[in-house]
Amino acid sequence: MELQTMQDQLTERLLQQQLVSATISQPRLKSNDIKRIKLKPVEIKKEYLIQFEFQHEHVLKHENLPVEKAAEKLAFLFTDFRQALFQFTDEQVQIQLSKKFKVNWKAQQTGEKKAELSHNRKKQYLLEDGIVYPFLVRLGVQSPDGKVKKQKYDKFRQINRFIEFIDDTLAYLPQDRTVRILDFGSGKSYLTFALYHYLRIEKGLDLRVTGLDLKKEVIEECQQIAADLRYEQLEFLVGDINDYNDETAVDMVVTLHACDVATDMALARAVKWDAKVILSVPCCQHELNSQIGAPELGIMLQHGLIKERFSALATDAIRAELLSLVGYETQLMEFIDMEHTPKNILIRAYKTGKKPVAGQFDRYRQFTSLLSAKPFLENELKEYL
Repeated sequence: MELQTMQDQLTERLLQQQLVSATISQPRLKSNDIKRIKLKPVEIKKEYLIQFEFQHEHVLKHENLPVEKAAEKLAFLFTDFRQALFQFTDEQVQIQLSKKFKVNWKAQQTGEKKAELSHNRKKQYLLEDGIVYPFLVRLGVQSPDGKVKKQKYDKFRQINRFIEFIDDTLAYLPQDRTVRILDFGSGKSYLTFALYHYLRIEKGLDLRVTGLDLKKEVIEECQQIAADLRYEQLEFLVGDINDYNDETAVDMVVTLHACDVATDMALARAVKWDAKVILSVPCCQHELNSQIGAPELGIMLQHGLIKERFSALATDAIRAELLSLVGYETQLMEFIDMEHTPKNILIRAYKTGKKPVAGQFDRYRQFTSLLSAKPFLENELKEYL
């Protein structure tokens, strides 16, 4: 398909108000400050507009445009980006552009979808209360009629928040082969089942997912649930991160609430597997707490509680920076509201292959030297730094 033909088709879809959502990604130039663009229709003062959300390194910016101007801007943006995923009311379209702007257009029919136009709308979940999801029923989050149990609503919100992150990863996952996903420390596997349901059942991806945990009885229960639900490409194994050597390449690595350096082991393994997506919610972070020695920060670090929290935040900042240094676009994001758990930071990393900017490693070294930190993850990744 030619570029102009693609632009004409997208413009027609916009004019017919068929857009539900879209994500434009993979900048052509490493110097591009805009990393990703999201689109959705909104209605403001009874006018139908297209909202552009520009995701910079650390800032989000929004712009609302009438359809005609939105189509013009969209055509301009495709000169700077290589990939897009459009969800229309009747189908999903994956677009990839070559270096010479040849268009690979893959359309997949979906169930009828409706755009939510309210600008200040009530929170809409990707999984809806009142719709029966068999895995949520089996896990005790929903009743058999699809109602979320009152005592499980926080878990329901957490699952939905996680699926939002999973939805954002779609543009980074292969569309022409089986997607390989590993979940280290899967535990009771609420989020593992949610990931599988969303990507396999709702998005139709060909994938194989493995959940790994040390608790045999928990793994056996998860295996039984997966078998009962006929989730044939989802498996659960008893094992430790250090002992799992069955893979040579993985597309996505998930690690949720792995304690202390177990998180670093999983991150290092993901880098070695050249994982395109990493999602990690660290748990306890003791390593830096035992190392830290910074007289300049003495007023703060003399208090045990403050030292513990600072060490946890600094540890995750170091992890994010190390991933950035080895070619990942990395962000630290709020997973769920602080009122539900203090372990609410998610490390999200996409493999871009981008080289560190000038002086970035020196800045990292200054920070670790200030804290007298010798990060386990840095040692694990030394061959890539």
